[in-house]
Amino acid sequence: MVQLGRHYGLGPASLAEIAAEEDLPRAYLEQLVINLREATLVTSTRGAHGGYELARAPEAITMAEVLRALEGPVAPMLCASEDPDHAIGCDRSARCTVNVLWVRVRDAVTGALDSMTLADLVPPRTAAAAAATTAVQPSTLQGALTSS
Repeated sequence: MVQLGRHYGLGPASLAEIAAEEDLPRAYLEQLVINLREATLVTSTRGAHGGYELARAPEAITMAEVLRALEGPVAPMLCASEDPDHAIGCDRSARCTVNVLWVRVRDAVTGALDSMTLADLVPPRTAAAAAATTAVQPSTLQGALTSS
């Protein structure tokens, strides 16, 4: 997702490019994008210049959304899942004081994830980096060489 955030606004990025940049197996990334597409965090484009791109701006995607799409509900312990359907009933819950700890841990983690967006993990583009990602026109290059 960080690679897609870096590539935001430049068109689709191929999984092969991302795999090479992150030194990850492409097959692994293919599994991840299934969940990210289902969560409507990424879109895909088929074809020679196809690939994946963020469905929204990096500033509009919280890290909580990303984590939930890839890992499911936040749950430091099964009895403290944020999703009641995933919480496992414990016959000791009525008298358990440790559950309070796990719920606080869960709430602290989700609070941190909710307060951070993908943009927080993507370094801002500098003018030099933006120029490096766009194709240099031959006339521009010739002008730069002659003005030196």
